[in-house]
Amino acid sequence: MDKIPQHIAIIMDGNGRWAGERGLPRTAGHRQGIEACKRVVRAAGEMGISYITLFGFSTENWSRPVEEINELMRLLRMYLRSETADLHRNNVRLKVIGERGPLSADIVELIENAEELTCENTGLNLTIALNYGGRDEVLRAASKMALELKERGIEPTYEAVQEHFSSFLMTKDMPDPDILIRTSGEQRISNFLLWQCAYSEFVFTDVLWPDFDKADLEAACAEFHKRDRRFGAVQTS
Repeated sequence: MDKIPQHIAIIMDGNGRWAGERGLPRTAGHRQGIEACKRVVRAAGEMGISYITLFGFSTENWSRPVEEINELMRLLRMYLRSETADLHRNNVRLKVIGERGPLSADIVELIENAEELTCENTGLNLTIALNYGGRDEVLRAASKMALELKERGIEPTYEAVQEHFSSFLMTKDMPDPDILIRTSGEQRISNFLLWQCAYSEFVFTDVLWPDFDKADLEAACAEFHKRDRRFGAVQTS
């Protein structure tokens, strides 16, 4: 393909359904979902994709059963401890977006250590969204921008807001996603990267996340290749 997307965002959906179809507990689906993460990150690097953003845990996921949340946090710890060194060896830069306050101190420490270790890597940029919500991000960005503009004596006109707003987002140092992929057949974006996905191409697949692999990622990129991205303009011949 001669039109590889620069940035792919993925809503990793279907772990529970995958487990249910096999008569297994939901936690088994989450464990297999971690393996899918590893496959997709490796595949993205091999394909020459520059940025990949994975929706790991939303602000709404705290309403799930305590046992499931505990297992998700255990898997997160396991992933950070076991994969950080490998990401670093493969020149992957890891970044985590989302509010870290509700996360336990040891998880925050693991995140900070991983980000520090990989911060100068120049290969794939892997971003994981944890305790993240798109509306929450927009509101926090607007609040921070209003305070800073006031401190700098800048009138909050439409033009000023338009110029500065994106610099207050958690994704300020990366391009907007070219593709948003959602697995498991669901067709909604579930409060993920609301601002950033304004002109993203949406690719919905029936594949459950634990089964998602390089071939599925390549299929999404092939679909992107067929799209005509006009960004609101009229197609020209």
